[in-house]
Amino acid sequence: MKPFVPKKLEPYALGLLLSGMMSFIVSGLSIHLTVGDIGELLSAWPGAWLSSWLVAFPAVLIVAPLVRRIIGQIVKDK
Repeated sequence: MKPFVPKKLEPYALGLLLSGMMSFIVSGLSIHLTVGDIGELLSAWPGAWLSSWLVAFPAVLIVAPLVRRIIGQIVKDK
């Protein structure tokens, strides 16, 4: 695949993909544990994933800089 996202948008692309994948996994697990039935899981999952992603994406954008600062303070150079 040819790169197409400008470097200045990299943090937003990372947040979009990371939050999308994580919310997909977490919402699927949550629905599975709650519902159990695969038929109900497949019908409920898309809506749960979308609503989770709508919260997760801005949360990642807000929390990521804070986490980077904390990591910068606790990780040794060498």
